[in-house]
Amino acid sequence: MKATLILIGVIALSILLSSGLYTVDMTEQVIVTQFGMPVGEPVTEAGLHWKTPFIQSVNRFEKRVMEWDGPSAKMPTKDKVFVVVDTFGRWQVDDVLTYFKKLRDERSALSRLNDILGSETRNVIARHNFIEAVRTTKDRQVSPEALAMSAAMSTHTKDAPVQGLPPITKGRVMLEEEIFKSAESKVKEYGVKLLDVRFKRIDYDSSVSASIHQRMMTERQKIAEMHRSEGAGQAAEILGERERDLAEIESEAYRKVQEVEGAADAKATEIYAKAYNQSPEAVELFEFLKTMDAYKKMLTADTQMIFTTDSDLFRFLKSANPQSAPALKPGIPDALNKLPTLLEVK
Repeated sequence: MKATLILIGVIALSILLSSGLYTVDMTEQVIVTQFGMPVGEPVTEAGLHWKTPFIQSVNRFEKRVMEWDGPSAKMPTKDKVFVVVDTFGRWQVDDVLTYFKKLRDERSALSRLNDILGSETRNVIARHNFIEAVRTTKDRQVSPEALAMSAAMSTHTKDAPVQGLPPITKGRVMLEEEIFKSAESKVKEYGVKLLDVRFKRIDYDSSVSASIHQRMMTERQKIAEMHRSEGAGQAAEILGERERDLAEIESEAYRKVQEVEGAADAKATEIYAKAYNQSPEAVELFEFLKTMDAYKKMLTADTQMIFTTDSDLFRFLKSANPQSAPALKPGIPDALNKLPTLLEVK
Protein backbone atom coordinates (compact mmCIF):
# COMPACT_ATOMS: atom_id res chain seq x y z
CA MET A 1 0.00 0.00 0.00
CA LYS A 2 2.81 2.35 0.93
CA ALA A 3 4.62 1.57 -2.34
CA THR A 4 1.50 2.36 -4.29
CA LEU A 5 1.19 5.74 -2.66
CA ILE A 6 4.82 6.51 -3.38
CA LEU A 7 4.32 5.54 -7.03
CA ILE A 8 1.26 7.72 -7.27
CA GLY A 9 3.17 10.61 -5.70
CA VAL A 10 6.03 10.23 -8.13
CA ILE A 11 3.67 10.18 -11.10
CA ALA A 12 1.84 13.26 -9.81
CA LEU A 13 5.11 15.06 -9.23
CA SER A 14 6.36 14.26 -12.73
CA ILE A 15 3.10 15.50 -14.24
CA LEU A 16 3.35 18.64 -12.17
CA LEU A 17 6.93 19.25 -13.15
CA SER A 18 6.29 18.57 -16.85
CA SER A 19 3.40 21.04 -16.78
CA GLY A 20 5.30 23.69 -14.88
CA LEU A 21 8.76 23.49 -16.40
CA TYR A 22 9.50 24.80 -19.92
CA THR A 23 12.60 25.61 -21.95
CA VAL A 24 13.39 28.71 -23.95
CA ASP A 25 15.61 28.41 -27.03
CA MET A 26 18.19 31.07 -27.81
CA THR A 27 16.20 32.08 -30.93
CA GLU A 28 12.96 32.55 -28.97
CA GLN A 29 11.36 34.87 -26.47
CA VAL A 30 8.39 33.86 -24.35
CA ILE A 31 5.35 35.46 -22.77
CA VAL A 32 3.53 33.53 -20.06
CA THR A 33 -0.23 34.08 -20.02
CA GLN A 34 -2.85 33.15 -17.47
CA PHE A 35 -6.36 32.83 -18.84
CA GLY A 36 -5.20 34.71 -21.94
CA MET A 37 -3.62 37.63 -20.11
CA PRO A 38 0.14 38.19 -19.88
CA VAL A 39 1.69 37.44 -16.53
CA GLY A 40 5.02 38.84 -15.46
CA GLU A 41 7.84 40.05 -17.66
CA PRO A 42 8.70 38.49 -21.04
CA VAL A 43 11.28 35.70 -20.88
CA THR A 44 14.11 36.47 -23.28
CA GLU A 45 16.95 34.41 -21.77
CA ALA A 46 17.50 30.89 -23.01
CA GLY A 47 17.27 28.03 -20.47
CA LEU A 48 14.87 26.19 -18.16
CA HIS A 49 12.03 28.22 -16.63
CA TRP A 50 9.01 27.68 -14.41
CA LYS A 51 5.32 28.58 -14.73
CA THR A 52 2.23 27.74 -12.77
CA PRO A 53 1.09 24.29 -13.91
CA PHE A 54 -2.25 23.89 -15.69
CA ILE A 55 -3.11 27.57 -15.29
CA GLN A 56 -0.45 29.43 -17.19
CA SER A 57 0.47 28.96 -20.87
CA VAL A 58 3.67 29.62 -22.81
CA ASN A 59 3.56 31.83 -25.95
CA ARG A 60 6.70 31.67 -28.06
CA PHE A 61 7.88 34.37 -30.47
CA GLU A 62 10.84 34.67 -32.83
CA LYS A 63 13.84 36.63 -31.67
CA ARG A 64 15.61 36.42 -35.05
CA VAL A 65 15.37 38.85 -37.98
CA MET A 66 12.36 38.08 -40.16
CA GLU A 67 11.54 38.87 -43.77
CA TRP A 68 8.79 41.02 -45.15
CA ASP A 69 8.09 40.75 -48.90
CA GLY A 70 5.40 43.21 -49.82
CA PRO A 71 2.97 42.69 -52.69
CA SER A 72 3.48 44.57 -55.96
CA ALA A 73 1.38 47.70 -56.17
CA LYS A 74 0.58 50.14 -58.97
CA MET A 75 1.03 53.80 -58.08
CA PRO A 76 1.61 57.15 -59.83
CA THR A 77 4.72 59.31 -59.55
CA LYS A 78 4.79 63.07 -59.22
CA ASP A 79 5.16 63.45 -62.99
CA LYS A 80 2.09 61.25 -63.58
CA VAL A 81 3.91 58.09 -64.63
CA PHE A 82 2.18 54.91 -63.46
CA VAL A 83 4.67 52.37 -62.15
CA VAL A 84 4.53 48.99 -60.45
CA VAL A 85 6.62 48.98 -57.27
CA ASP A 86 7.74 45.82 -55.49
CA THR A 87 9.42 46.30 -52.09
CA PHE A 88 10.87 44.08 -49.38
CA GLY A 89 12.16 44.63 -45.86
CA ARG A 90 13.55 43.10 -42.68
CA TRP A 91 12.01 43.38 -39.23
CA GLN A 92 12.29 42.01 -35.71
CA VAL A 93 10.12 41.69 -32.62
CA ASP A 94 11.53 44.36 -30.32
CA ASP A 95 8.90 44.73 -27.55
CA VAL A 96 7.39 41.28 -27.31
CA LEU A 97 4.79 42.28 -24.75
CA THR A 98 3.40 45.09 -26.93
CA TYR A 99 3.68 42.82 -29.94
CA PHE A 100 1.61 40.16 -28.14
CA LYS A 101 -1.07 42.61 -26.98
CA LYS A 102 -1.57 44.30 -30.37
CA LEU A 103 -0.70 41.67 -32.95
CA ARG A 104 -0.60 38.29 -31.24
CA ASP A 105 1.16 36.43 -34.08
CA GLU A 106 3.38 36.78 -37.13
CA ARG A 107 0.51 36.66 -39.60
CA SER A 108 -1.07 39.78 -38.08
CA ALA A 109 2.33 41.47 -38.01
CA LEU A 110 2.90 40.87 -41.72
CA SER A 111 -0.57 42.19 -42.51
CA ARG A 112 0.13 45.35 -40.52
CA LEU A 113 3.50 45.79 -42.25
CA ASN A 114 1.78 45.47 -45.63
CA ASP A 115 -0.54 48.32 -44.70
CA ILE A 116 2.08 50.64 -43.22
CA LEU A 117 4.97 50.07 -45.62
CA GLY A 118 2.68 49.95 -48.65
CA SER A 119 1.12 53.28 -47.67
CA GLU A 120 4.47 54.96 -47.01
CA THR A 121 5.89 53.64 -50.28
CA ARG A 122 2.93 55.08 -52.16
CA ASN A 123 3.33 58.46 -50.45
CA VAL A 124 7.06 58.71 -51.16
CA ILE A 125 6.70 57.66 -54.80
CA ALA A 126 3.90 60.21 -55.29
CA ARG A 127 6.12 63.02 -53.95
CA HIS A 128 8.94 62.45 -56.44
CA ASN A 129 9.41 62.15 -60.17
CA PHE A 130 9.95 58.82 -61.85
CA ILE A 131 13.64 59.48 -62.51
CA GLU A 132 14.25 59.82 -58.75
CA ALA A 133 13.07 56.25 -58.17
CA VAL A 134 15.14 54.59 -60.89
CA ARG A 135 18.41 56.49 -60.49
CA THR A 136 20.60 55.08 -57.73
CA THR A 137 22.58 58.22 -56.96
CA LYS A 138 22.29 61.94 -57.49
CA ASP A 139 26.02 62.24 -58.31
CA ARG A 140 25.71 60.59 -61.71
CA GLN A 141 26.44 63.09 -64.48
CA VAL A 142 25.11 63.21 -68.02
CA SER A 143 27.81 62.10 -70.45
CA PRO A 144 29.17 64.66 -72.95
CA GLU A 145 28.03 62.34 -75.78
CA ALA A 146 24.43 62.46 -74.51
CA LEU A 147 24.53 66.26 -74.23
CA ALA A 148 25.98 66.57 -77.73
CA MET A 149 23.33 64.20 -79.08
CA SER A 150 20.57 66.24 -77.43
CA ALA A 151 21.93 69.48 -78.90
CA ALA A 152 22.28 67.91 -82.33
CA MET A 153 18.73 66.57 -82.25
CA SER A 154 17.34 69.98 -81.29
CA THR A 155 19.18 71.47 -84.28
CA HIS A 156 18.33 68.86 -86.94
CA THR A 157 14.76 67.94 -86.03
CA LYS A 158 11.54 69.89 -85.79
CA ASP A 159 10.14 67.64 -83.07
CA ALA A 160 11.09 67.70 -79.41
CA PRO A 161 14.79 66.96 -79.04
CA VAL A 162 16.09 63.82 -77.45
CA GLN A 163 17.05 64.83 -73.95
CA GLY A 164 19.91 63.50 -71.85
CA LEU A 165 19.44 62.19 -68.33
CA PRO A 166 17.74 64.94 -66.30
CA PRO A 167 19.32 66.01 -63.01
CA ILE A 168 17.98 64.53 -59.79
CA THR A 169 17.97 65.78 -56.20
CA LYS A 170 17.76 62.57 -54.17
CA GLY A 171 17.87 59.25 -55.97
CA ARG A 172 16.48 55.81 -55.16
CA VAL A 173 18.60 55.24 -52.02
CA MET A 174 17.27 58.39 -50.35
CA LEU A 175 13.71 57.46 -51.30
CA GLU A 176 14.20 54.13 -49.52
CA GLU A 177 15.48 56.01 -46.48
CA GLU A 178 12.39 58.23 -46.52
CA ILE A 179 10.12 55.18 -46.52
CA PHE A 180 12.13 53.64 -43.69
CA LYS A 181 12.03 56.77 -41.50
CA SER A 182 8.32 57.32 -42.06
CA ALA A 183 7.39 53.72 -41.30
CA GLU A 184 9.82 53.10 -38.43
CA SER A 185 7.90 55.09 -35.83
CA LYS A 186 4.56 53.65 -36.91
CA VAL A 187 5.55 49.99 -36.68
CA LYS A 188 7.28 50.63 -33.35
CA GLU A 189 3.85 51.12 -31.81
CA TYR A 190 3.24 47.43 -32.39
CA GLY A 191 6.46 46.30 -30.74
CA VAL A 192 8.13 45.78 -34.10
CA LYS A 193 11.58 47.08 -34.97
CA LEU A 194 11.96 47.87 -38.65
CA LEU A 195 15.51 47.12 -39.81
CA ASP A 196 15.51 47.87 -43.53
CA VAL A 197 13.32 48.65 -46.54
CA ARG A 198 14.42 48.29 -50.16
CA PHE A 199 12.93 48.47 -53.65
CA LYS A 200 13.00 45.06 -55.27
CA ARG A 201 11.65 46.16 -58.64
CA ILE A 202 10.23 49.28 -60.28
CA ASP A 203 8.66 48.95 -63.70
CA TYR A 204 6.24 50.75 -65.96
CA ASP A 205 2.63 49.76 -65.72
CA SER A 206 1.51 47.51 -68.56
CA SER A 207 -0.94 50.16 -69.76
CA VAL A 208 1.88 52.60 -70.55
CA SER A 209 4.66 50.17 -71.49
CA ALA A 210 3.60 50.11 -75.15
CA SER A 211 3.66 53.90 -75.43
CA ILE A 212 7.02 54.06 -73.65
CA HIS A 213 8.51 51.50 -76.03
CA GLN A 214 7.09 53.40 -79.00
CA ARG A 215 8.62 56.64 -77.75
CA MET A 216 11.98 54.93 -77.32
CA MET A 217 11.77 53.61 -80.88
CA THR A 218 10.86 57.08 -82.15
CA GLU A 219 13.84 58.63 -80.39
CA ARG A 220 16.19 56.01 -81.81
CA GLN A 221 14.75 56.62 -85.28
CA LYS A 222 15.37 60.36 -84.83
CA ILE A 223 18.98 59.65 -83.92
CA ALA A 224 19.39 57.35 -86.93
CA GLU A 225 17.81 59.94 -89.23
CA MET A 226 20.13 62.59 -87.84
CA HIS A 227 23.16 60.42 -88.63
CA ARG A 228 21.81 59.71 -92.11
CA SER A 229 21.22 63.42 -92.81
CA GLU A 230 24.70 64.29 -91.57
CA GLY A 231 26.15 61.59 -93.84
CA ALA A 232 24.15 62.86 -96.81
CA GLY A 233 25.34 66.41 -96.13
CA GLN A 234 28.96 65.33 -95.96
CA ALA A 235 28.52 63.28 -99.15
CA ALA A 236 27.06 66.30 -100.97
CA GLU A 237 29.92 68.45 -99.71
CA ILE A 238 32.49 65.93 -100.95
CA LEU A 239 30.77 65.67 -104.35
CA GLY A 240 30.65 69.44 -104.62
CA GLU A 241 34.34 69.71 -103.87
CA ARG A 242 35.04 67.02 -106.44
CA GLU A 243 33.06 68.83 -109.14
CA ARG A 244 34.78 72.11 -108.31
CA ASP A 245 38.22 70.52 -108.40
CA LEU A 246 37.36 68.77 -111.66
CA ALA A 247 36.19 72.04 -113.24
CA GLU A 248 39.38 73.78 -112.08
CA ILE A 249 41.53 70.99 -113.52
CA GLU A 250 39.66 70.99 -116.84
CA SER A 251 39.82 74.77 -117.05
CA GLU A 252 43.53 74.80 -116.34
CA ALA A 253 44.10 72.00 -118.86
CA TYR A 254 42.07 73.82 -121.54
CA ARG A 255 44.03 77.01 -120.90
CA LYS A 256 47.31 75.16 -121.29
CA VAL A 257 46.05 73.46 -124.48
CA GLN A 258 45.06 76.80 -125.93
CA GLU A 259 48.41 78.28 -124.99
CA VAL A 260 50.24 75.36 -126.61
CA GLU A 261 48.07 75.50 -129.74
CA GLY A 262 48.47 79.27 -129.96
CA ALA A 263 52.23 78.97 -129.59
CA ALA A 264 52.27 76.20 -132.22
CA ASP A 265 50.16 78.25 -134.66
CA ALA A 266 52.37 81.26 -134.11
CA LYS A 267 55.46 79.13 -134.68
CA ALA A 268 53.92 77.57 -137.82
CA THR A 269 52.93 80.98 -139.14
CA GLU A 270 56.43 82.21 -138.48
CA ILE A 271 57.90 79.22 -140.33
CA TYR A 272 55.48 79.69 -143.24
CA ALA A 273 56.27 83.37 -143.41
CA LYS A 274 59.98 82.72 -143.49
CA ALA A 275 59.55 79.96 -146.08
CA TYR A 276 57.30 81.88 -148.49
CA ASN A 277 58.93 85.27 -148.19
CA GLN A 278 62.33 84.13 -149.41
CA SER A 279 61.57 85.04 -153.06
CA PRO A 280 58.74 86.34 -155.30
CA GLU A 281 58.30 82.82 -156.66
CA ALA A 282 57.75 81.48 -153.14
CA VAL A 283 55.15 84.16 -152.49
CA GLU A 284 53.33 83.23 -155.68
CA LEU A 285 53.48 79.51 -154.79
CA PHE A 286 52.03 80.24 -151.35
CA GLU A 287 49.22 82.29 -152.89
CA PHE A 288 48.50 79.53 -155.36
CA LEU A 289 48.36 76.78 -152.72
CA LYS A 290 46.10 78.76 -150.45
CA THR A 291 43.78 79.53 -153.32
CA MET A 292 43.56 75.84 -154.21
CA ASP A 293 42.67 75.01 -150.61
CA ALA A 294 39.93 77.65 -150.77
CA TYR A 295 38.60 76.11 -154.01
CA LYS A 296 38.33 72.67 -152.38
CA LYS A 297 36.31 74.07 -149.51
CA MET A 298 34.10 76.34 -151.61
CA LEU A 299 33.39 74.33 -154.74
CA THR A 300 31.32 71.12 -154.65
CA ALA A 301 29.36 69.14 -157.25
CA ASP A 302 26.20 71.19 -156.78
CA THR A 303 27.89 74.60 -156.50
CA GLN A 304 26.55 77.36 -158.72
CA MET A 305 28.48 80.62 -158.82
CA ILE A 306 28.22 83.85 -160.77
CA PHE A 307 31.30 86.05 -160.91
CA THR A 308 32.79 88.61 -163.20
CA THR A 309 35.68 87.91 -165.52
CA ASP A 310 37.93 90.18 -163.54
CA SER A 311 37.33 88.42 -160.20
CA ASP A 312 40.64 88.16 -158.42
CA LEU A 313 39.54 85.05 -156.45
CA PHE A 314 38.93 82.97 -159.55
CA ARG A 315 41.76 84.21 -161.66
CA PHE A 316 43.33 80.72 -161.61
CA LEU A 317 40.09 79.23 -163.00
CA LYS A 318 40.18 81.43 -166.02
CA SER A 319 42.91 79.14 -167.41
CA ALA A 320 41.67 75.89 -165.85
CA ASN A 321 42.06 74.18 -169.27
CA PRO A 322 45.63 72.86 -169.43
CA GLN A 323 45.67 73.47 -173.21
CA SER A 324 45.11 77.19 -172.84
CA ALA A 325 46.67 77.71 -169.42
CA PRO A 326 49.65 80.03 -169.56
CA ALA A 327 52.90 78.62 -168.28
CA LEU A 328 53.74 79.51 -164.75
CA LYS A 329 56.86 81.32 -163.96
CA PRO A 330 60.00 79.34 -163.52
CA GLY A 331 60.47 78.02 -160.05
CA ILE A 332 56.94 76.63 -159.66
CA PRO A 333 56.90 72.81 -159.80
CA ASP A 334 55.67 71.31 -163.04
CA ALA A 335 52.99 69.32 -161.25
CA LEU A 336 51.29 72.53 -160.27
CA ASN A 337 50.97 73.51 -163.94
CA LYS A 338 48.19 70.95 -164.18
CA LEU A 339 45.02 72.28 -162.61
CA PRO A 340 42.25 69.84 -161.84
CA THR A 341 40.01 69.47 -164.83
CA LEU A 342 37.19 68.25 -162.62
CA LEU A 343 36.49 71.77 -161.39
CA GLU A 344 33.49 72.88 -163.31
CA VAL A 345 32.23 76.37 -162.95
CA LYS A 346 28.71 77.02 -164.04
